Amino acid sequence: MDNQNKNIALLIDADNTSPKGIDPVLTVMAELGQVNIKRAYGNFAKGNLQNWDKITHKFGIRPQQQFDLTAGKNATDMAMTIDAIDLLYQGKVDGFGIMSSDSDFTPLVTRLRQDGLIVYGFGSKAKTPAAFQSVCTRFIDIDALIAGAADEQPAQRAQATSAVAPVEDDLVELLGSAWKAAKRDQGGFASLSEVGNIASNRSSFDARNYGYKRLSDLFEALDQYQVERRDNGHLYVKRLR
Repeated sequence: MDNQNKNIALLIDADNTSPKGIDPVLTVMAELGQVNIKRAYGNFAKGNLQNWDKITHKFGIRPQQQFDLTAGKNATDMAMTIDAIDLLYQGKVDGFGIMSSDSDFTPLVTRLRQDGLIVYGFGSKAKTPAAFQSVCTRFIDIDALIAGAADEQPAQRAQATSAVAPVEDDLVELLGSAWKAAKRDQGGFASLSEVGNIASNRSSFDARNYGYKRLSDLFEALDQYQVERRDNGHLYVKRLR
């Protein structure tokens, strides 16, 4: 089944994420297939969620009202979890997006992935516990997505490099390990897509978390690597040092 025919569900913890991220998140989710199920959960009667009114109509998101029956937001978490498991057992969903910075969804993501489903997590990297980030197929920093979307506006396009974040030593090590594990030709070049797949299998990182649209852009920004586009149109990467 190609991606265009895959049915994707996006479940949004409105209590714990920003409506500004909806547009760029849907753009990312298009990588997986058609986002036909879009639901936002929260107590929309509260003042801090009033901005979701126009957003849900604009993007065809179904609001799932959850009243605060007890202290905290457990009702929202429970409703999202129940719906996700229902969708899983109906067998009609090929992948999920979970918008939240809440570690309470870690067991849910783990369960979904045990059935072989791709799960993208979207949350604020600074606020999201490492446990939730690591169990996702990919975890994408929603703050970086929002900043990247703003940089695409014509008036701000010249400032696009301002959204680039420093590349951490752990990520450089991860990419190096993935390159070593990939099949390399006599010149030391490995397929960029294979390197990316190996790195993704070992971690939930995404190049967009660092302000780069593509993995190739990230590699080209690293002095340790050389990126080469060949006649077949495919990209290859070689470690220089």
